[in-house]
Amino acid sequence: MADDEQDIRALIERWTHAVHAGDLDAVLADHAADIVMFDVPPPHDGVRGIAGYAATWPPFFGWQASGACFEIVELDVTAGTDVAFAHALLRCDTPGELAAHPSRRLRLTLGLRKEGGRWVVAHEHHSFPDETPIAADDEAAVREVHRRWAEDTAAGDLDALTAPIADDIVSYEHEGAMAYVGIDEVREVCRAGLEASPDPVRWAIPDLRVVASGDLAVSWGIDELTPGEAETVRSRGTRVFRRTEQGWRMVHQHLSFPAPPG
Repeated sequence: MADDEQDIRALIERWTHAVHAGDLDAVLADHAADIVMFDVPPPHDGVRGIAGYAATWPPFFGWQASGACFEIVELDVTAGTDVAFAHALLRCDTPGELAAHPSRRLRLTLGLRKEGGRWVVAHEHHSFPDETPIAADDEAAVREVHRRWAEDTAAGDLDALTAPIADDIVSYEHEGAMAYVGIDEVREVCRAGLEASPDPVRWAIPDLRVVASGDLAVSWGIDELTPGEAETVRSRGTRVFRRTEQGWRMVHQHLSFPAPPG
């Protein structure tokens, strides 16, 4: 079956190049007349027959012509005597989207059969993973960032403490500059805070609230900071997070004490 698997691999590679080139004849060349395709866009019950299959490609070719990629990252083929299947992962994105989501892949499954001594594609299934955010999971992830912050503060671990902070952070601190802009400035604030107490600093937000929607999340609550055996200092804290490929990163922080009356 090794020769069959090589033939199928070559067929799929030809098809991939044809899709990227917008060559409709070459895209259709190794497909069965009764092909059934389950595509990313509707219809939900799939496209049936070679004419319907052919009609789906011109709009995609137009999108490809804008500079999008369509290339195999991983391909596996299993062939029997007259039936075979293959599954693959592909990059299928514009340069901008690929830069923003470098791990995103188009998933492809092909079912093939042998007709007249040659392999043809009888079934295609294309899909992207559903990346619709789940608010409860995102809120839990942001709470986990706060939990790790408390541990890293107590441990005096400056690198771990600043890891979930975005490079373009803007922080309004209790005192000092009107705003601290960028990770270097905020890291220095964190370093000075750790060095101000020779004992471990306990940090907690007992009333922490988190809301998340899409790629943004906000947390707020009363910060309780306890340096060693000293008295606990309470202040107000609001933080804004952005989803990244590396996880949630804080992009803004606003800390304050209430102004005295009068």
